[in-house]
Amino acid sequence: MTELMRRQPVAARERRSAGEVLGGLLALLALVALAVGVPAALLRFTGSPIPSEAPDASVFTDPLDIESILYVITLGVWLAWLQLVFCLVVELHAGVRGIGVPARVPLAGATQAVVHKLVVAVLLLFTATTAIMPAFTQIQQAQQPYRITQAAAHEELAQHGRHAPGHLERQKVASAPEERDGATAKIYTVQPPHGRHHESLWEIAEKCLGDGRRYKEIFELNKGHVQPDGSHLHKASLIRPGWVMEMPADARNTQIIPKSQLQDYFREGHADPKDAKPRPAPKPEQQKTEDKTLAAPPPAQEEKKPGTQAPRPDRPGEVHAEQRPQQSPAPTPVLEIQPQAPAFPWPEALAGTSLLAAGVLTSLGMRRRAQLSRRRAGQMIARPEDGSALAEQALRIGADTEGVRVLNLGLRQLSQGLAAQKRTPPTVYGVHLGPRTLDLWIAPADENPPSPWEAHDGGQVWRLPTSALASLEASDFADVLAPYPGLISLGTNEGGRVLADLEAAHGLIAVDGPPEQRKAALAAMAVELATNSWSDHMRLTLVGFGDELQQIAPDRIRCLPSLAEALPELEARTAEVRQALQAAGADSVLTGRCRGVFGEAWMPHYLVMADQPSKSDAARLVALARTGQRLSAGYLVAGHVEDATWHWKIDSEGVLDAGVLGFQVEAQRVSESQYHAVAGLFRVAARQEGVPLPAVRPEQPAGAAGDRPAADIRVLGRISVDAPGAVDPNRRDICAEVLVYLATHPGGVHPTVLSGAVWPRGVTAGVRDSTIAMASDWLGRDSRGRPNLYYDERGRLKLGSEVRIDLQHFRFLLWRSAAEPASEAAYLSHALELVRGPLLADRAKGRYSWLAADALEYETVARVVDAAHRLAELRLAEPDPRGAVQAARSGLRLAPDDELLWRDLLRATGATGDRTAVHAVLDDLRGRLDFDLLQPETEALIDELAPRAHARGA
Repeated sequence: MTELMRRQPVAARERRSAGEVLGGLLALLALVALAVGVPAALLRFTGSPIPSEAPDASVFTDPLDIESILYVITLGVWLAWLQLVFCLVVELHAGVRGIGVPARVPLAGATQAVVHKLVVAVLLLFTATTAIMPAFTQIQQAQQPYRITQAAAHEELAQHGRHAPGHLERQKVASAPEERDGATAKIYTVQPPHGRHHESLWEIAEKCLGDGRRYKEIFELNKGHVQPDGSHLHKASLIRPGWVMEMPADARNTQIIPKSQLQDYFREGHADPKDAKPRPAPKPEQQKTEDKTLAAPPPAQEEKKPGTQAPRPDRPGEVHAEQRPQQSPAPTPVLEIQPQAPAFPWPEALAGTSLLAAGVLTSLGMRRRAQLSRRRAGQMIARPEDGSALAEQALRIGADTEGVRVLNLGLRQLSQGLAAQKRTPPTVYGVHLGPRTLDLWIAPADENPPSPWEAHDGGQVWRLPTSALASLEASDFADVLAPYPGLISLGTNEGGRVLADLEAAHGLIAVDGPPEQRKAALAAMAVELATNSWSDHMRLTLVGFGDELQQIAPDRIRCLPSLAEALPELEARTAEVRQALQAAGADSVLTGRCRGVFGEAWMPHYLVMADQPSKSDAARLVALARTGQRLSAGYLVAGHVEDATWHWKIDSEGVLDAGVLGFQVEAQRVSESQYHAVAGLFRVAARQEGVPLPAVRPEQPAGAAGDRPAADIRVLGRISVDAPGAVDPNRRDICAEVLVYLATHPGGVHPTVLSGAVWPRGVTAGVRDSTIAMASDWLGRDSRGRPNLYYDERGRLKLGSEVRIDLQHFRFLLWRSAAEPASEAAYLSHALELVRGPLLADRAKGRYSWLAADALEYETVARVVDAAHRLAELRLAEPDPRGAVQAARSGLRLAPDDELLWRDLLRATGATGDRTAVHAVLDDLRGRLDFDLLQPETEALIDELAPRAHARGA
């Protein structure tokens, strides 16, 4: 089971805890006592161990007396002390020099182990030891569980459809004899740090080869190979997380890949080799600069003497001549993991809830659009902070909007196709959502699915290639009811995400296991049910959860303190569905949904209970749930219930066994603190009051005077970096994100802050500095030969004065419009010409999660909307209705859901007298916004301009 568990990076703390400080002080005292106190005591009480005169042969013939025995004992103590001192020197030398494995002192196993622990405790007192901890931690740290990713198995599952319950067994990490054929290779990926523990080649050799002394074999196999971060292995003691190590043929706990793909893995890490693109070999001079870590902040420099000329900087690690500091901050450690706020640990589980995350963000986006509609000019909406902001950041990383789209459209398309054939949808008890296919496990088997679905495994599996949905939109299925609203994510296996249908149980589902784990799994199911898009008009009753979950979806969720209070409503709902089936003459709820008759009767009602029910309540619930047919209901309870239809069990490691369904997955879980944080997002989105926009600073941006910029970074629309240098296409997205972050934080950014934003789950300093160096090469130099990316005197990363940033230019023009009222319209017009689309459009999936904790989105949307609205008012007052139309459309390019701008557009279009154009705008508005949720001001304006096109009409 441990291969399913991920070992998460843990932030290295800059401050030591009280326990570490106390332990370090006690260890220091112990070392001083042993190294200094012992010889001092011996000299005082026993004298010098060196005899005053040379001994003669009588030493071996004279009988032993007390004095001789004491002398021998004292001599033994002196020898033991010398051995201890030698161990101390060896351990300190290993730490300071960065040696991966300290030398073994002969006959000093126990002594060296004790000294090792004391030295580690003492070194923890000093911040600088972060860089040398890899050399000291491999002995004392216990081996941690690893998850070995089986990419080949993933590909086989995705292509051949071995997704039925019988094929969901875990892949074994031990190599099979038939795989040792020379056509395959074994690789091992260096794991992220665990606390202060970093892997070494010695530890990898012990784990995979059974003998740490074989680390030299691994070194020789990998020496000189270019690794995924662009650097290479040149010293056995320096390896980094994410590096791929080729292993000897007899290695265990490794991943087996085709030998032809080995170089792809060296270049791209664990990325799918089919997606890997050829990467040019680094130039000799580039390789040299990477080895010397020139991207680190500048070292301390001597005060510049008059008349001396500073060397021209070549990398961002150097400083402009005129910006050279008098005193520079200390260099950053060679290896570090960027810390998160200690009070709010990184919510790794949320980052893995792909469908849940997408649903929560969609629901949150709707709340924020409503919040924006109440915003006043000169204000921006409130934004989340602390734990909630971190939760949103994790959700943005994990959200799989394409997966949600595939699941939603695929199931509705299936229902539509079956309805056209006058067939009832099959019972679906499980779903597998992979990267390229959507699989339904059905009962009974049917080999005749509607096109474009395909039958596999004798009709037990219906498969839909995701490419078949490329041309479809949600609007194509607006009248199709969701056929399987009770689908919930259980978790992930080797090939993708596994879901089960609550309604297919026809009875109670009991989730047993450790209370904390089962509640986290049930909470994840509840949140996903409340926010998913493949359900219609759901009713969700929660028992045993806090009322804060109700804030996520108040139209769907009802929280009750006990099951006894929920049972009457559940029983009444079951009776209603039975009556509806009789009235409609339908044999199944699925038939009613498919044919669209008595639609309200098929809307689901589900119960999720976090606590184990009492025996009497459980018996009553079992009797209600055991219907023998689908009745738009599902019941999930915690604990063991003897008469439950399905028994699911989750263990302490988070692995969920779905019993008779045959699934065994890494469970999707949301802990109590995490769903509190998610609920906090919705609390902030419900605030009525806004936040004043910060004042715009009158700073002249690059290119404002018409001069040609050295580089151009644009964020008001699709991300664009126009720079003179070259960049590896495989690293373009991450380098662009680094440059965008710096462009939107013109005051300068410390590398540690940059790391925490761009790599929120942690990154080594080597990977960070390598990325900064590549971004610097891409950005090139200005007209005076200075790098466009450099460190200032405070050790902060900054962009040069000749880098043009459209957002800075936009803010400058806003300031000019306010400073010169006579030219306000002209400046606003020029500012809005810079707006090309939504902020940072087309950003790569999982990137730019730092926007969740940054004011950039909130501030930029407010400024653009205010500028467009103000310009539309000025143009209408001139009067220039066509200019007002252009102003409103400019703002809508960035904020397409803002009703204030839609009203400006309608008003300006109506002022042109073109009735056809007014109806065209109404059609655009109807396609963009829900007419049932329009603000009263918008409805009134529509009634005024087009009385026949009522806001709620077709």
